[in-house]
Amino acid sequence: MKGIVFSEFNEMVEEMYSPALADRIITQANLASGGAYTTVGTYDHQELLALVTCLSGETGIAASDLVRTFGRHLAARFSALYPAFFEGVGGTFDFLETIEQHVHVEVRKLYPDAELPTFSTERTGPDSMVMVYQSRRPFADLAEGLIEGCASHFAERITITRSDGKNGELHRTRFTLSRID
Repeated sequence: MKGIVFSEFNEMVEEMYSPALADRIITQANLASGGAYTTVGTYDHQELLALVTCLSGETGIAASDLVRTFGRHLAARFSALYPAFFEGVGGTFDFLETIEQHVHVEVRKLYPDAELPTFSTERTGPDSMVMVYQSRRPFADLAEGLIEGCASHFAERITITRSDGKNGELHRTRFTLSRID
């Protein structure tokens, strides 16, 4: 997992809670990297899970809720750091349809070793979409938070229902999205 994800997680913890709490969970997690991340480095995704587990223990907030919150934070950061991905896009569904053929293509150019999840989308109506997340990593909650953050960016109200499963080593989650007027 790329270091930018870890750096942004630490930034979110510092902003939402405190730099002292961010330092404390890094120490508690006993990370192989020591918790020192560069944005272009690659780190074991288990470190992020360990950080979330420690943050959950410190705050009493469920890990899944913290990961969704992080997804919303990450969406806002991505829109600020990479505005070109969002320019000329009509809304959440339009953006989600660009992830595989545009966003991930550009990410792979910058980080050829990046192991990205896959997303497939299908419009099921003018205000509905199905999006399927697949990854060897268990981050469907992060994907859900990213979808929520994307909807917030485009000032759209979207309901999300999901069904989780596995296909061998792959975590597979089907998100059903409905835009509300």
